[in-house]
Amino acid sequence: MTRRGWVLFLAMGVIWGVPYAMISIAVRDFDPVVVAFGRTLIGALLLLPIALYTKALGPVLRRWPWLLAYTLAEITGPWLLIGSAETKLASSTVGLLIAAVPLIAVVIVAALGHDRIDARRLVGLIIGFAGVATLVGLSMDFSDMAAFAAIGVTAVGYAIGPIIINRKLADLPSMGVVTASLALAALIYTPFAAWRWPARITAPAGWSVLGLAAICTAAAFLVFFALIAEVGPARATVITYINPVVALLLGVALLGEPITIGMAIGFPLVILGSILGTARTKSKLHPVEVSAVEPSGSAIVHSGGFDAESVG
Repeated sequence: MTRRGWVLFLAMGVIWGVPYAMISIAVRDFDPVVVAFGRTLIGALLLLPIALYTKALGPVLRRWPWLLAYTLAEITGPWLLIGSAETKLASSTVGLLIAAVPLIAVVIVAALGHDRIDARRLVGLIIGFAGVATLVGLSMDFSDMAAFAAIGVTAVGYAIGPIIINRKLADLPSMGVVTASLALAALIYTPFAAWRWPARITAPAGWSVLGLAAICTAAAFLVFFALIAEVGPARATVITYINPVVALLLGVALLGEPITIGMAIGFPLVILGSILGTARTKSKLHPVEVSAVEPSGSAIVHSGGFDAESVG
């Protein structure tokens, strides 16, 4: 990989590991729906000029029912639920639990009959979900059960979103899908955000929302597209395993969150299970493209991964 490739790779690992800490700061003063609304609205406005200049929106809007389905699964539900969960859970815990998304995706595509689970993947799934059970079991407080459930629903949404992309929106411009989905999510959030709008905008929360929108959303997609062009889609998706590490380090270093026994044991198991569980199986079937998922949002760049129409 070139020096530029490494710079882009490391930048993405950090950029998509940061949102959890920013969300944790923002929800201290803002309602989670206000945080999600601010991120999607500002992110959409920043990307809109590029989408318009490249004429990427027209084809996307003509397929609005599937765009709506994708937006609900990948952005509207998850970004609200993550914010709600982080009012109870540490940002590092949330980041580590989201790392299980690839495992859930494997189960879903196998259940749909578009992929098969061989012995290696089965071992990976067992190890990965054992890691999740360890993370939750050793961190569980009965008052936090709703927050853990919210992250569970989020992970399922993040697994379903790329399936919709791959099967129904894969031929559309990625910039158009990203921009349109952010704008649509902001529109859905608008009445709820207006109802829960804060009496005052504090500096920490305001800067956090702005950072989420400008850095972790708009800039992140531009950098990710550049990374895809530089190193190829398959290598680019390896950042999926870097983001949780960044989330953990930031939560501990900046927010003073503790490293629990559940994290120390469960996180390595989740990552190992994800690597084994999502490894491509040897098959005569033709590979297709699978969308890379940003653990905290709406990534939609296609990359080689599963075999034989494995994604939905």
